[in-house]
Amino acid sequence: MIDLHAHTFLSDGELGPAELVRRVEVRGFRAIGFADHVDQATVELIVPVLVRAARELSRGAALRVLAGCEITHCRPEHIGQVARRARELGAQFIICHGETLVEPVIGGTNRAAIEAGVNILAHPGLISEDDVREAARRGIALEISGRQGHCLANGHVAALARAAGARLVFGSDMHSTDDIFDRPAAERVLRGAGLAAQEADAALRNAEQLISAAL
Repeated sequence: MIDLHAHTFLSDGELGPAELVRRVEVRGFRAIGFADHVDQATVELIVPVLVRAARELSRGAALRVLAGCEITHCRPEHIGQVARRARELGAQFIICHGETLVEPVIGGTNRAAIEAGVNILAHPGLISEDDVREAARRGIALEISGRQGHCLANGHVAALARAAGARLVFGSDMHSTDDIFDRPAAERVLRGAGLAAQEADAALRNAEQLISAAL
């Protein structure tokens, strides 16, 4: 299992980086990605800490630990700036908190994230066909979410991604030990979104490709 969408107590998760790594290590994970929430006010604080944590916790671990971030509730005009700064600070991948159905995300966030070249657009809600096609053109992965509420549009995202040839990736949006998805659990979420078995497998393999590009 590879999961690039995990939060620590550096944002709104319950676990510290070390405990999170250990919890998924004993579950047989191959890689975990820290993706704590950032915005233009906090990116300078959060990303360097995650970079250090990933570097230190990778030593002697049985899995790869990567440092990323999730740009969250930024105004669309600020997303590109925050993404650039996160990369300058050493983030290995960038997620953007998409237009989920259960939070008041500003309209246009999905498009701004795609144009900023983030790696993963998380739980993009009722994303438009045009935005899905643009994500496909740019190679940006759309998330099928394991998180309650955020998962409500999974079927919509999967169907449009299939039609446009856009990449999909599973993300647990992990905040606690209750949110840890092993591979069979992730496969069930992907199949529940309407993906065939081979499409679900491809979505899980896409996470490995993202890691290869980050390292």
